Formats: sequence, C-alpha cells, structure tokens
Amino acid sequence: MKRYGRPEVIVTDRLRSYGAALKEIGAAERQETGRWLNNRAENSHLPFRRRERAMQRFRRMRSLQKFASVHASVFNHFNSERSLSSRANFKKSRAAALDEWRQLCAA
Repeated sequence: MKRYGRPEVIVTDRLRSYGAALKEIGAAERQETGRWLNNRAENSHLPFRRRERAMQRFRRMRSLQKFASVHASVFNHFNSERSLSSRANFKKSRAAALDEWRQLCAA
C-alpha cells in the first residue's frame, strides 16, 4: 500500500479474519465480498496458472518446449501428493526418487 496508495476496493472471500484485519488497518469499508468477485485471486493459485506464470520468461517457443518436456518428467518424478500416502511411504518414495536423480546426474 505504500507503493501504490490505498486501494479503492479490496476483494476477499467471507472469511472473518479478513474483516478483522481490514478493520485494524482502517480499510473495513473498502472490503467487498461476493460469490464470484474473488475468482481472479483464487485462479491465480491453481497449479496450471503457476506453471503458466513460470513459462512467461521464455522468449522463443522452442526453448519453452524443451523446458516443458524435461520439466514435466522431472516434476512428476518428485511431486507425489503427501495426503495420499502415509509418512513412511512418502519418505521412502522421496528418497528413492532422490537416489535415482543423483544416479542420473552422476552418469
């Protein structure tokens, strides 16, 4: 807020802590909550949007395609949903993936 000044409107969901925080900084009257008002903020956190934002730095489509093909296989190798397995299984699979990665890098 220092850089851009006070916003005209602050869009949030209906979580009570937002209202309390805005009251504390003196911006409670600027808060808007609505069913679809917060869509833009929520959609920016989706995995697809995060990947899209990371890919904006590429200037050529060819370099983007090279990166995407390697990134997908490496990312899928290490990214396993923590909530789908027990802690012990998660740690085992993570250690196995790291060992395999180290072997690939050493070759």
